[in-house]
Amino acid sequence: MALVRLRGPLKQRAAGQSDHPIDGATVVEVLRALEQAQPALGGWILDERGRIRRHINVFVNGEQQAEDGVVQAHDRIDVLPAISGG
Repeated sequence: MALVRLRGPLKQRAAGQSDHPIDGATVVEVLRALEQAQPALGGWILDERGRIRRHINVFVNGEQQAEDGVVQAHDRIDVLPAISGG
């Protein structure tokens, strides 16, 4: 299982838990499984089409990845909401 690590408001929505072991072959498969395991995250990471929202950044082992990025069992996936201000 890959280890998904949530930050900021995403962590809060997941009952304050930051680390989630999740199975999946691609980034989007892992994120779908995460939303199923943590229903409060539904719609916050993936949009209604099942695509990663524009304001969400996903890194696999420290490198930004696209939705179809391959995930291995030992990988660490960081999911970060974009930070903006003005």
